[in-house]
Amino acid sequence: MDTATNLSAQVRRPKVDTPHIYTAPEHTGHAVLGRTLPSLLDEACHNNPNARAFNQFKGGVWQPLSTEDFRTQAENLALGLTDLGLTKGERVAFYTHSDLSFCLLDMACLIAGLVSVPIYLTHTPEAIRFILDETQAKAIAVSDGALLENLNPVLSEAEQSLPLLIYDPEEVDTAASHLSYSELQRRGEAVRHKNPNAIKELRDALQPSDLATLIYTSGTTGTPKGVMLSHENLSSNAVAAFSGIHDLKRGDEVALSFLPLTHVFARAIQYGYMAWGVAVYFTTPDSVGEHLRDVEPTVFATVPRVLEKVYERILTAGSALSGTKKRLFDWALELARRYRVGEAPKSLYAVQLRAADRLVLTKWRAALGGEMRLVIVGGAALRPELVHLFGAVGVNVIQGYGLTETSPIITYNRPEMNRAGSVGQVLAGVEVKLSDEGEILTRGPHVMKGYYNNPEETAKVIDEEDWFHTGDLGAMSEDGFLSITGRIKNLFKLSTGKFVMPQPLEGVLEADDLIENALIVGEGEKYTAALLFLSQDQLKSFAKRAGLEGEMAQWLESDALQTYLKEVVERANHNLPHWSHIKRAALIPESLTLEDGLLTPTLKVKRQEVKKRYSAQLDALFGHSEASGGKPNRRDSEGHSKASHLEGAIISVETPKSVQA
Repeated sequence: MDTATNLSAQVRRPKVDTPHIYTAPEHTGHAVLGRTLPSLLDEACHNNPNARAFNQFKGGVWQPLSTEDFRTQAENLALGLTDLGLTKGERVAFYTHSDLSFCLLDMACLIAGLVSVPIYLTHTPEAIRFILDETQAKAIAVSDGALLENLNPVLSEAEQSLPLLIYDPEEVDTAASHLSYSELQRRGEAVRHKNPNAIKELRDALQPSDLATLIYTSGTTGTPKGVMLSHENLSSNAVAAFSGIHDLKRGDEVALSFLPLTHVFARAIQYGYMAWGVAVYFTTPDSVGEHLRDVEPTVFATVPRVLEKVYERILTAGSALSGTKKRLFDWALELARRYRVGEAPKSLYAVQLRAADRLVLTKWRAALGGEMRLVIVGGAALRPELVHLFGAVGVNVIQGYGLTETSPIITYNRPEMNRAGSVGQVLAGVEVKLSDEGEILTRGPHVMKGYYNNPEETAKVIDEEDWFHTGDLGAMSEDGFLSITGRIKNLFKLSTGKFVMPQPLEGVLEADDLIENALIVGEGEKYTAALLFLSQDQLKSFAKRAGLEGEMAQWLESDALQTYLKEVVERANHNLPHWSHIKRAALIPESLTLEDGLLTPTLKVKRQEVKKRYSAQLDALFGHSEASGGKPNRRDSEGHSKASHLEGAIISVETPKSVQA
């Protein structure tokens, strides 16, 4: 038996005694156990077939694939994989786009009992080598020649040559180890011809408890850990989540998919789409805007930043209006901002809102394609006002909470029970409780089998009663709505001995349109400060409204901008202990990006990396300098300051004594 799955003999984390266990409210979905993921595809073929279930954009047109054809191709691929000599339990690495090239081979692996190992396209060569070595992958799937070129430096250093499975082999140099999906399917068809029972034999060998995938958490620090998820982990989670959304019309919905299928959030939703017979159109982050208008989806899974950008574009368009159109826009915006999800609008307000919808708000819906009814948000905190604002235009925006280790959903809002600012109520079949310290613990069929070949790390997060310790802090309302209040590891201590929780401050700051990201800092310092990363587009709009002239660096020093941002910081400080108050903030007109290595593939901020990159701003915030006898300026190996090329400006909100001189 794999040592990674033999956890019963390990010393587990001590149990935590807490008084109340939260479960799902009645009639909010149902838990279905004992299902393999291919059985969800079978159910779709029998009950929810869709002629346009999978849609790939190629050559300027959408190329559809029906539910039944998808199953046939996946089965042939599965037999082709076995013909290559791959056997149940062996690993296949995926270095693919998040489209049909992923979905087809993923289902083929599931049918064949193989374990998929998705690799983020943003992973470093070192991380890719680590994953391939640890999992001992027997083959690698690649979408096309461009991705193969990216992967070649890693493959050239590998000790042995692995079969390469290419979805689109155009412009790929032929080699003995290259095999197109089409060739693999033909091999599978030949196997099926020789043995008509071959697929049944593969399916009969599958068990719900079998390992389905290894997902390596990118993490903000440390070595990636391989999360082991079974067929039942993922199938139970997807079915429970989708069955709790009562107005989803089976076989009749249209979805636009752009999130990375290497991440469990998009992956679980894709399995739900498949089971419900949703027509899925695969796009890329760069083409989302164009394809929203083209496809006119009814359901859309996204991260908060996409909605924020849609809202920012709406505000920018409104600010460019004048006269009657501007007054009409401002009137509609004010009405939309007053809307509260879950509350029936009073009669006069309802009439006004309907009028605003006809005149203005329908254009806002058009930004999401015009037919959107449901937006599913995950990956990061969502600003409550966006839930209300899009709710005013008839779009349900629901947020949930979970981790890779929980397949992923633990709690989520349902359209008919949606509370802005919360991450919803417990998923059907799942248990949740809070420790004495407020840590969120969960137990159920969604919890991973463990970390691959790492029983010690597994024992740190799963206790002897099978409760998974999330590391997140939360609060539960009387009616069972969970709110995330922070993360244990992000808590830091000032030199005064006082602890600061950064998330509440960061959440308020990032709710302002000007601030793309906020990082609260102060570990080992006398006071709390902030790095504020400003949206250049919104900064330009602000400068235009405020009549600021000159360059961006001059805007940062202007009284208008600094006064405005001081007020934003003061709002964040409100009602918090005085030691948590942000005393100073650095204004940085730059974005944190994946390409810069400052965000994880799931768009979480790599706090330590950001602090290293912007060390000069940290020195300025805390008054560090060699001349003043403080800490020296942080410099790189060549002696250069690590400051950004746009150093920004410093504002003082409550001037601390340590920098008054």
